[in-house]
Amino acid sequence: MSRYVAAIDQGTSSSRCILFDRSGEVAGLAQREHAQIHPQAGWVEHDALEILAAVRAVVDEAVAAAGASAADVAAVGITNQRETTVLWERASGAPVANAIVWQDVRTAALVGELADGDVDRLRAVIGLPLSTYFSGPKARWLLDADPALWARAEAGELCFGTIDSWLVWQLTGGPQGGVHVTDATNASRTLLMDLRTLDWSEECLDAIGVPRAMLPEIRSSSEAYGEIQAGTALDGVPIAGILGDQQAALFGQACFAPGEAKNTYGTGCFLLVNTGAEPVASQELLTTVAYKLGDGPPAYALEGSIAVAGAGVRWLRDQLGIIDGADEVEALAASVPDTGDVYVVPAFSGLFAPRWRDDARGAIVALPAFTTKAHIARAMLEASAWQTREVLDAVRNAAGIACDELKVDGGMTANELLMQFQADVLGVPAIRPQVAETTALGAAYAAGLAVGTWSSTDDVRANWREARRWEPRMDAAEVERRYARWRAAVERSLGWSR
Repeated sequence: MSRYVAAIDQGTSSSRCILFDRSGEVAGLAQREHAQIHPQAGWVEHDALEILAAVRAVVDEAVAAAGASAADVAAVGITNQRETTVLWERASGAPVANAIVWQDVRTAALVGELADGDVDRLRAVIGLPLSTYFSGPKARWLLDADPALWARAEAGELCFGTIDSWLVWQLTGGPQGGVHVTDATNASRTLLMDLRTLDWSEECLDAIGVPRAMLPEIRSSSEAYGEIQAGTALDGVPIAGILGDQQAALFGQACFAPGEAKNTYGTGCFLLVNTGAEPVASQELLTTVAYKLGDGPPAYALEGSIAVAGAGVRWLRDQLGIIDGADEVEALAASVPDTGDVYVVPAFSGLFAPRWRDDARGAIVALPAFTTKAHIARAMLEASAWQTREVLDAVRNAAGIACDELKVDGGMTANELLMQFQADVLGVPAIRPQVAETTALGAAYAAGLAVGTWSSTDDVRANWREARRWEPRMDAAEVERRYARWRAAVERSLGWSR
């Protein structure tokens, strides 16, 4: 039996490939960053060809780092930044434009037109509000930006996809027989998929204006889609798992039972709670597919998406210059006992869950004269925890689920100050696993389950091991006092961009 399963983890700022052994331990890893392109305020783009080149490179580098070959790898899983949108030519494989990133807000006017005063007009079908966040309007914007593309799209000459579709198509042959697929988790983020049938909704396609001819086939999250044929060290190995990044982290954290929850602290912050076999409606949260294994039924989740987490620390570094590196923020924040009652609302391009306000903008609220850069740094960290508290409150309201612990992952979980504050404001333990690479690990598990490396999710649960636990210790009344102040600060961030 092959020793490893590989995962391609294509994220907002970098691409990685990681080889895992059967115990879920990392055997080889490689990573490359890619450029963040900002043509104008509120626009965020990636070069899809640069991403593809980086993925090919890290595949080869990770295999070499593990001292492995294709024969040692049973399957490859892919996990990806979910709503980032690519349109490319079926004949040449060339993108028609840069990819539009999930953070991009250029579709605000289009979304307003589509909503016509009711952002929830399609929510009963798709579980989502109409928002700039999702990929369907991004595809429509690209077609509108170049009217010549419309006829080509309707004729099937163009392919639409999120990054998973782009990579699978290119890695399985591209113009020479590439497989044009996505999985149900990524499809559930387009505004175009019926949550119950797991097929493209004609109602939504018509409403948003996306030609069906350019859409990928929706498949499960765990099955063989095609073999890699791209001149890499893993040529001949099947791609057998696809999960959007946050669903992959849920899967890698072994959250398979209703009520089990994880929060990922990356560029943004994403809390997902498994709600079981039926989708749960919410006006504040996203109802989404958690995963679908082969021919089995889908599992669903409620998600609270927070636009800015680690991106806020980068803002402190790059825009304010109060730290030289992200690793300095904890020591700076810990140099003061609290924020001095200062609150930072990092709504740089609007607020996601639970408010969904495109008109919000960043705010620093209640500045006294003694405020220092340390108070600002601490308030930025605390903003991630307060937003997570709002999301978990919304989960309780929608599903009646009271989570008794929160599994945490992502780069910011190395920040002890933040994790302790997170446990304090939630009133439940925050728990970090031994294997920190939960997003990539989830994709590897999905692929490995498809080819028999692991026999069931019981094997995945058996592999999960706790590394660090933070118990709540702040006085509950003090938590509620500060929480009320946080919500008042958020109210002051609203209504600035109309």
